[in-house]
Amino acid sequence: MPGRERVMRMSVEQPLWRALAAYRVLTMLYAIGLYATAYDRFARPWVALSYYGVLLVWTLATLPKVAGAASCTRRFLAADLTIALTGILLTPVADAHQRVTDGGPTLPSIWTAGSVLAFAVKGGWRWAAFASTTVAAANLVERGSPARDTVHNVILVWVASIAIGYVVEVARASERTLARALEIEAATRERERLARDIHDGVLQVLAMVQRRGAVIGGEAAELGRLAGEQEVALRTLVSGGLVPVSRASEDAAEGAVVRVVEEPDDTGGPVDLRALLAPYAGARVSLAEPGAPVPMPPGAARELAAAVGAALDNVRRHAGEDARAWILVEDEPGEPGEIVVTVRDDGPGIPAGRLAQAEGEGRLGVALSIRGRLRDLGGSAELISVPGQGTEVELKVPKDA
Repeated sequence: MPGRERVMRMSVEQPLWRALAAYRVLTMLYAIGLYATAYDRFARPWVALSYYGVLLVWTLATLPKVAGAASCTRRFLAADLTIALTGILLTPVADAHQRVTDGGPTLPSIWTAGSVLAFAVKGGWRWAAFASTTVAAANLVERGSPARDTVHNVILVWVASIAIGYVVEVARASERTLARALEIEAATRERERLARDIHDGVLQVLAMVQRRGAVIGGEAAELGRLAGEQEVALRTLVSGGLVPVSRASEDAAEGAVVRVVEEPDDTGGPVDLRALLAPYAGARVSLAEPGAPVPMPPGAARELAAAVGAALDNVRRHAGEDARAWILVEDEPGEPGEIVVTVRDDGPGIPAGRLAQAEGEGRLGVALSIRGRLRDLGGSAELISVPGQGTEVELKVPKDA
């Protein structure tokens, strides 16, 4: 059954856009509230009222524009900053001169910071520096002189916006790095799964053809030689390095994107592990199992059974066709509980360092077909071998694997 593509989106900047939208609405209401409480002190209240009408309509109408990086275009940012700067420069026209010189708020008040923060979230610290510097210049023109409180507010907005812009840039880089790491991990796991399947099927058949061809001789020997060459080439391909194509960089509005291929979920209920291991029993293989069913999730049970099959393949291949093997199934009670399957043979054993050498040669039966499967299930595989005394493989899997 084919796998399905699963898309994971990671975006730490998306909450910033939502917070920015809420900030713009709240600060717009705050600015209008300031006017409502002091409208009688304005020299030309109709100028301020007209500006606040524009500010109200603009803020509410452009909420979709600050929903994400894709919708927040440069044209919108320029228009938004123009609204803020216009309000600052209209303050001396609408308000009384004394209130302006005494450090009264500008018409847009702290709503201006929202415009600067939009630059920071959209384009990083450089855009934030440009917008905050423009706002600083407008404030100095509106006040007429660099008063202490004006300089303080300007520096505060300038530093805060640049800091936020820098944090956004770092977050985006981190998202891309994490997405790349997750993508490589997913691709590696898929490659290991395919390598296990290839080892369990194609490589075993090629190895058998090579051995039988050499025994039969004649044209079969040539066929066996070709099968051996293809086995070596396939092992090299399976154990080769992984260089997947990166698909982690997409529109910043969606954050970092990772696409992985996952196996379809098992929709059936638990299966009895004994039923999957029963076909392995035979004249040379003895199976000892509990009297009660050993229920496991279908996918985990199949993988565990496949690992047992790989262990038996190794027995037949390395210990010989006449070697005996024993399979012991244990269902350990308790919480969380685990299933233990032991495969033991009476073969000559494995010399010290042979497994590491085989893995280096691309023979990944133990590394992938056994240990890789158990690792994916959250379990473990322990191999004990003494030369001349056979080999024992102990497979442990949690019941809820």
